[in-house]
Amino acid sequence: MQLQQLSYFVAVAETRHFTRAAERVHVSQPSLSQQIRALERDLGAELFSRARGNIALTDAGEALLPLARRILADADTARREVQELAQLRSGRVRLGATPSLCTALLPDVLRIFHSLHPGIQLVIEESGSHDLVRELARGTLDLALVVLPLPAPAPALTTVELLQEDLVVVSAATAPPPGRPLRIADLEGRPLVMFRHGYDLRELTVAACRAAGFEPSFTVEGGEMDAVLGFVSAGLGVAVVPSMVAARAGRDLRVTALADPGLRRTIGLAHRSDVAPPRAARELMRVLTESLPGTRVLPESLPGGTGRGEAGAAAGGVGGEAAG
Repeated sequence: MQLQQLSYFVAVAETRHFTRAAERVHVSQPSLSQQIRALERDLGAELFSRARGNIALTDAGEALLPLARRILADADTARREVQELAQLRSGRVRLGATPSLCTALLPDVLRIFHSLHPGIQLVIEESGSHDLVRELARGTLDLALVVLPLPAPAPALTTVELLQEDLVVVSAATAPPPGRPLRIADLEGRPLVMFRHGYDLRELTVAACRAAGFEPSFTVEGGEMDAVLGFVSAGLGVAVVPSMVAARAGRDLRVTALADPGLRRTIGLAHRSDVAPPRAARELMRVLTESLPGTRVLPESLPGGTGRGEAGAAAGGVGGEAAG
């Protein structure tokens, strides 16, 4: 049974005339009749009564007609949906991002993408780089904004380096200004507001403090990004955060740079190497890379080795870049 045969059958059923049906579907009458006979042989039943030149549906034809109409309608719907997806009028992109990137980077990018393609549904998963890499491998995400280098062991991923970003220290706006960039050693003995376990920024801060020869002291720990900023603005301590986040934090916080070599992270966009991203996901990749100048494609994931370069050197050997 073929869609073409069903369309011929419906045309004959509605016109009750083989010649007029052939004109409707733009084929010759012999070709149409041949396809109707082939359909009848396939189904094992006659669909039309042709007595005395009058065309009428048999019981089998009456049973098939609503089913044939439904099948043809479903096929037409499928065809339109695929065409619309190809033309970016509909579809879905599943994007993962670390919490700080959801706060600082994504809003403007997604606004641009949505204005270009309002029919594309955006599904966002907010998590740490380790979890996002795992979800990419499972196929539950199309793309993920992560911090490079990728956590090891990592699946085979292709990454695009989007930008490099300095990390800064935030404190309450009422705190006395330090008067100079802070060193990591200056955080010794100062109360820190710390992210929850699983936040890559937590791991980076702790590693940097230990590399400077001391254990950090926490006043509050376990928060997400917004909670950490709120606790800092309330005067409960200081925190190390991405500069993009600090720039959006408002007047309730004082932002202080870290002295050279400081801490820097490299933001990357990742997808599986063995599966081509959907058309809508590729369009989001284009918007992301064009929105952020200086992007470049990195080699397929080399756990512990992708995207180090300048960022890893700037971190001063305390764990390279951070995610979060």
